[in-house]
Amino acid sequence: MSRPAKTIYTCGSCGSQQPKWAGQCPDCGAWNTLEETVAAPAKAPGGRFGGYAGDAGLQVRTLSEVSAETTDRTPTGLSELDRVLGGGLVQGSVVLIGGDPGIGKSTLLIQALASLSDRLPSLYVSGEESAEQISLRAQRLGLPAERLQLLTETCVERILQIAGKAGVGKSGAKIMVLDSIQTFYSEQLQSAPGSVSQVRESAAQLVRFAKQTGTSLFLVGHVTKEGALAGPRVLEHMVDTVLYFEGEAGSQFRLVRAIKNRFGAVNELGVFAMTDKGLKEIANPSAIFLSSHDEAVAGSAILVTREGTRPLMVEVQALVDQSPLANPRRVALGLEQNRLSMLLAVLHRHCGIALFDQDVYLNVVGGVRISETAADLAVLLAVLSSFRDRPLPPRMAAFGEVGLAGEIRPVPNGQDRLREAVKHGFKRVIMPKANAPKQAPEGVEVVAVSRLSEALDAL
Repeated sequence: MSRPAKTIYTCGSCGSQQPKWAGQCPDCGAWNTLEETVAAPAKAPGGRFGGYAGDAGLQVRTLSEVSAETTDRTPTGLSELDRVLGGGLVQGSVVLIGGDPGIGKSTLLIQALASLSDRLPSLYVSGEESAEQISLRAQRLGLPAERLQLLTETCVERILQIAGKAGVGKSGAKIMVLDSIQTFYSEQLQSAPGSVSQVRESAAQLVRFAKQTGTSLFLVGHVTKEGALAGPRVLEHMVDTVLYFEGEAGSQFRLVRAIKNRFGAVNELGVFAMTDKGLKEIANPSAIFLSSHDEAVAGSAILVTREGTRPLMVEVQALVDQSPLANPRRVALGLEQNRLSMLLAVLHRHCGIALFDQDVYLNVVGGVRISETAADLAVLLAVLSSFRDRPLPPRMAAFGEVGLAGEIRPVPNGQDRLREAVKHGFKRVIMPKANAPKQAPEGVEVVAVSRLSEALDAL
């Protein structure tokens, strides 16, 4: 007589397993996240992953004995995606890309796979759409589909078996896209697809397959209403690269941002435009973040920010108005609100400009999120311009960190920012004195300041 299946409770937030249900997870402290699942039967030790029978040929080596070879990369055919990946796909790498529903994740990957299929065996595995739906999308985008192989399946074991027969996973770099990881399941577990245990086990099998066969995998992941990737947090630790596909509602522009990358720099940014023929690359993203005003307007300042290795020209807009409330509003879109409050306090303390009875609204044009401190000086210039109702001088840009003592601190890669401003025709740049070049480029006036009061005097 078979023994009844053992029931355990798995946390949907951290993936921990508990013997009985509780309202709060004991490990991560999240409420109402424990779900009932059936425990997988324990496997006997032995073999390659159990016991020590397969460890006889292993040996410990020093770091100097390991040869450091340059990693070969495969271009995807989309230069903006290659930039975010660090130069292209690495053999055996696993890339996880997440984004809101309808943002364009499947469109981006099928475009990349259609370009790669001319050079390498490629397989597109879909657990959400039928083969006819994917074919209609490829026809609408005008993609070559002669060599792109397609599979609609949700069982991980069968997917890996069919992938081997299709030529994917043998010697050489092969490409496979799985859309999406929350729809796949493993036969080793009895829980429903999308549960914490299924997502973790399915991802583990796919990562193991990629590393053993040298196959490059793209995993599509759903996101929660908070914007984070759905499933256990361990999913992001298992993969090599984590990309977020972002875009404002009603805007045609899409941003691909690298959050984790073992083979390149993080915080890289790729910019696309969604058209009726799919995603088009934006070669000069600074142009889309700069508004073209017919005449100079108050409350607008141009910031030279930096995303990864790419400098960007971004417009920062501010609106300062008399507040009818006892506690004036401080609203910041694209910037941290606490930092805006701190900068307003510095402006009052060191420049004598009080805004305690004014509502301050701040917005970064284009939906860009700026997390670096180099935006401080441009933010204060935009706020002061709106407060005085006086436009800033035309063709002027600014960047620099503002300290609590009123000093202007240097920021990384100041020369690259200056060159980006010159390239777009700006005639005047206010920047930290420590970042100022010995000789200014031709056609631009460099205003080097060390105090906030000096920057205001320069206007």
